[in-house]
Amino acid sequence: MSDLAEENWRLIRDDPREGPLQMAVEEVAARTALEDDLRTVRVYSWEPSTLSLGYRQDPETVDWEYCERNGIDVTRRQTGGGGIYHDRDADISYTIVAPAAEVPGDLMACYELFCEPILEGLRRMGVDADFASAEQPSIYQPSCYLRDINPAHDVVAPASTGADAKKISGNAQYRQRDVVIQHGSISYDLESDHHVGVFDTDLETGAFDERVTSIRDEVGIDRDAAVDALATALAEWCGAEEGTWRSSEIEAARDLADRKFGSDAWIRDREVLEAEEH
Repeated sequence: MSDLAEENWRLIRDDPREGPLQMAVEEVAARTALEDDLRTVRVYSWEPSTLSLGYRQDPETVDWEYCERNGIDVTRRQTGGGGIYHDRDADISYTIVAPAAEVPGDLMACYELFCEPILEGLRRMGVDADFASAEQPSIYQPSCYLRDINPAHDVVAPASTGADAKKISGNAQYRQRDVVIQHGSISYDLESDHHVGVFDTDLETGAFDERVTSIRDEVGIDRDAAVDALATALAEWCGAEEGTWRSSEIEAARDLADRKFGSDAWIRDREVLEAEEH
C-alpha cells in the first residue's frame, strides 16, 4: 500500500463504453478529485473496439476505410505517443487520477509510483513483468506497441529474458487542472491483424508478434480473472473503496465526449468545440 492510501479513493470497475466517453470520464474524474476530494482508479474496456490516437499523431497515418469496414471507432487521447488499437476483449485498460500536489513532480518518479499496482497486478496473474531493462528501436513509429521501447514506462514480459522481453503494456500521463492522469493499455490477447490494419501501412503482422506479448500468451488465465487481479492490486495500492460514477459525472462526460473526444474537429485537428450556453 502506498502513502496515497491516506487520501480518499474509489475503485471503479467500469462498464464497457465507447472510446470518446472513456476519454471524457477521465477529465471529469480530474474535476472530482480537486473539487470533491475523491480520487479515482479504474479498470475498463472499449465497446466498440477503438483506435486511440496519440495527441500529436497525424490522422493520415490511419486507415480510415479499414476502421469503418471493421466497426472500429477512432478517438484521440490527451497523451502523446503512438496510436493503440483497443480491442473489446483483447485489451484491458486502467486509469489513475490524483491531484498533482500529492504525487512526485518528476515524471519518471511518478511513472514508477503509478505503475506499482500495474506490475503487482501482472505478478498476481503469474506474469513475469517489469519495466523494460533495455531500450529497443522503433519498428513503426505511429503505433504505440511498435514504437521504441523505453525502460522508464514500458512494461515487458517475461522480464527474466532481458532485452528479448516483449512489450505487454504501454502507459502515459498528462496533467489536467492540477491533476495527474495516467492511463494505460495491457494486452490480454493479441489481435495482430487489427493492431496493424488500423494504420495506413504495408507492415506485416509478424512484426507486431515479434514485439508484443499478452497475458493469455504468458499465463493463459481467463480475462475476468486478469481484470480482477488488476482491479484488486489498484484498490489495495491506494486503499480505494468500491465505487461508481455519479450520474452528474456521466452527464458531464457525455457532453465532453460530444464536444471533444467524439468530434472530427478533435480527432482530425485537435480542436475542441465550445460548450453551448443554456
